[in-house]
Amino acid sequence: MTIQLRRATGDDLNALFRLEQSAFTGDCFNRRQLWYLLNRAHAETWALECDAEAPMPAKLLGYGTLLFRLGSSRARLYSFCVHPESRGSGLGRQLLETLEGAARSRGCTRLGLEVRADNGVAKALYRRMGFRLERCLPGYYEDGCAAWQMLKSLETEVLKEEG
Repeated sequence: MTIQLRRATGDDLNALFRLEQSAFTGDCFNRRQLWYLLNRAHAETWALECDAEAPMPAKLLGYGTLLFRLGSSRARLYSFCVHPESRGSGLGRQLLETLEGAARSRGCTRLGLEVRADNGVAKALYRRMGFRLERCLPGYYEDGCAAWQMLKSLETEVLKEEG
């Protein structure tokens, strides 16, 4: 099986939408929102896919979207999704490392995100990757679940790469 990480394009819209529907029960992006993220937003969306012959659940195994604000050195991980049947395989870590690299290449020194308070698996991944809990956001999701805002400094990695 060959795994490829690449910038997503408008041609990925339907696959991204199907992945959203299979991975999340609420707070899903609709097609129009995904189209905007791919085509108009100050954002980068990265797709994680496998070759078509691989015995995996889908060609598109995950994606992540970074949002950037002009004049800010902080990027936001706006969406992060790995196909349910591919979770626990290390693909989420690969995807997150790629997204961090994309943020650093744009000059960002910090990466922030929000994660469901009841999503222990995602919080554990983010903590292993160097994110720290910043604050709790009560009632953040449509079902009333709280979120944790998390933050990671990207400066350490930049200094290691230069040294």
